[in-house]
Amino acid sequence: YVCSTWGNNHFKTFDGDIYQFPGICEYNFVSDCRESYTEFSVHIQRALNSNNHPEIQYILIKIKDIMVYLKPKLVVVDGRIVKTPYYNSALLIDSNDIYTKIYAKLGMILMWNQQDALMVELDNKFNNHTCGLCGDYNGIPIYDEFIKGDASYNSITFGNLQKISKPNAKCEDPDETQALPSCNEHRDECQRLLTSPAFADCRLRLNLEMYIQACMQDKCACNGNEDSFCLCSTMSEYSRQCSHAGGRPGEWRTQQFC
Repeated sequence: YVCSTWGNNHFKTFDGDIYQFPGICEYNFVSDCRESYTEFSVHIQRALNSNNHPEIQYILIKIKDIMVYLKPKLVVVDGRIVKTPYYNSALLIDSNDIYTKIYAKLGMILMWNQQDALMVELDNKFNNHTCGLCGDYNGIPIYDEFIKGDASYNSITFGNLQKISKPNAKCEDPDETQALPSCNEHRDECQRLLTSPAFADCRLRLNLEMYIQACMQDKCACNGNEDSFCLCSTMSEYSRQCSHAGGRPGEWRTQQFC
């Protein structure tokens, strides 16, 4: 099972909830939350780049007692800059110009495109044991993430709860009353883009509706602005997840598009 975040602050939990959370503090993306011994944790921090698009600035990963710090084109293990491929008894780190990947022996694969998109795949031995922006991995959408007992959270409240408190952090929590309105327009265009022949091999591998929803959110957020980031990031994510699920997406980018 895969949890991912990409593009315009989209998140998809292990259980399949898709939501948006625009926080720019450091957050618990996914951690092992059993009380006795935490096997791993992944923290992320986003910021707006020069084009005003959200990008992941750094990822902080703890696997057993090893600390890994990732920035674009930089890998630091236990305080030392290392060259990739790097491996030790617990993990393998590989990177090229486009991706940084970590394979951890305990049952985790992490893949980052060094920009906006991160995905973590976890062994199902962690079912019901995780916490963070990726949710609790109990196989049931919404419950225990956005509905707890009698309380229901919107995505911003849920996101703010995952903040890592750092005494000197200079970042504002997003306003919980400003949760993004759901968007009901652009369905036809998004469906057309995501069911184009290039994605024929993806139809049965992924939940198309989730990506249509994310694409509609992007179109609404862009307000008709023909900025490629708007649509391309969700299309790229669909293509990446399709490949990851064993599919073979065709060439969907063109000179005019993305």
